[in-house]
Amino acid sequence: MNIIVDAFGGDNAPLEVIKGVSQAVKDFDVDITLTGNEKIIRETAEKNGISLDRISIIHTESVIDIHEEPTEIVKSRKDCSMAVGLQALADDKGDAFVSAGSTGALVVGSTFIAKRLKGVKRPALAPILPTANGHLILMDGGANVDCRPEMLMQFGIMGSCYMEKVMGVKSPKVGLLNVGAEDTKGRELEKEAYKLLQNAPVDFYGNLEAREMPKGVCQVAVSDGFTGNIALKLYEGMGSFFAGELKGMLTDGITGKLAALLIMKKVKAFKKKLDYKEVGGAVLMGISKPVIKAHGSSDAKAFYNAVRQAKRCVDGDFIGEISRALESCKAKSDN
Repeated sequence: MNIIVDAFGGDNAPLEVIKGVSQAVKDFDVDITLTGNEKIIRETAEKNGISLDRISIIHTESVIDIHEEPTEIVKSRKDCSMAVGLQALADDKGDAFVSAGSTGALVVGSTFIAKRLKGVKRPALAPILPTANGHLILMDGGANVDCRPEMLMQFGIMGSCYMEKVMGVKSPKVGLLNVGAEDTKGRELEKEAYKLLQNAPVDFYGNLEAREMPKGVCQVAVSDGFTGNIALKLYEGMGSFFAGELKGMLTDGITGKLAALLIMKKVKAFKKKLDYKEVGGAVLMGISKPVIKAHGSSDAKAFYNAVRQAKRCVDGDFIGEISRALESCKAKSDN
């Protein structure tokens, strides 16, 4: 298996990228193709004593900046490390792609270079969030501000396939993010999407209120990208808030420090659960091959786990599972 990685995407490229993928090669028995300036990659690896065994390089000197228009990836930036990596994916030179670069550029590039999966209306950004009893995938986390009901239905199908085939959740429950639990709640978008999800090949939970997300009552939360991104940012913000408050309590005075000693093991486990680096990144659902969007501030640990995530996507054949589920849904609607 070969995973293509954008060596110059993210705030800590290329050093942290190289460190992460080098360790991933050893632990996951995969080959890596890095895209980016070969001279800088090799010099960085040599300077830091990092092995490039089983790591090949596709040279390109250009990098698309997060401040550039996303559409430039298919216009003036066709030779950037992200675009070259996506083209290599489209040319079957790799099984999956990982980048911590511009989210907008990755969505545009994946759609027009790697191409959408047949039948998919729009690709969706799908971050993985921690819950009280596992994880939840949010569909859509911000790729599509305006959506149609059938798009939300597809998001539910794709999210369900990912949670089952990659995360190992049997019959994941799919909830429709809404302002109330009753099926009459929401805009026309949610009302129509509710009807479609009821008949989709998923275990439909019904409407899901945002306060229920952390409780883990569902493993898939479906929404348009506008609503989903707000939920995502609030989720992340509250996580940081609680972590900061907890740290303050456990470092304040003698009693706090004594309490910290007693529960430090549990605190570390809780911190690990909240750490995005443990997951790897958000999957860009609906593309013909697995595409992973790593966090812009990813370090070696995050890139390491993003490669593991990409490998699981390939091993689980969740792309094939999505295709079969969408075909089944289409055949049912045609009849």
